[in-house]
Amino acid sequence: MGFEHLEHTADVLIKAWGRNLEELFEQAARGMFEVITDTNKVESRERIAISVCGFDLENALYRWLEELLFYHDSRNFVFGKFSVSKVYEQVSESEKQVCVEGVAEGEEFEQGRHEPRTVVKAVTYHEMRIWRENESWYATFVVDI
Repeated sequence: MGFEHLEHTADVLIKAWGRNLEELFEQAARGMFEVITDTNKVESRERIAISVCGFDLENALYRWLEELLFYHDSRNFVFGKFSVSKVYEQVSESEKQVCVEGVAEGEEFEQGRHEPRTVVKAVTYHEMRIWRENESWYATFVVDI
């Protein structure tokens, strides 16, 4: 499992991978927050439960990342650890959704203790793709900087 930042003309293209969807979503979040700061220097002072649903797998990933970015923007929070307990389909009479449940651990950003890197303005659908290859799951997506 892991992630990498790939070349992109104006923004940041992130590729993440994991043995299952839960690991993939964790690594996608870590990849996004590595754009913002060095996640290894973020202490787990607070745990925030995140539960989101989307109309498909890509939308669920988008909503997961956007929810994390919301906490960064609204509370000046940075995260260093992500634990996704499950990614699952929820079917009701009228629709099918893909849901994600997890926890992000982090703290308020402190200048001098945390390395400021690049401001992530938004998650985008540009080049967003999720696929399974052999025994692993992969995703690519672009964050607007």
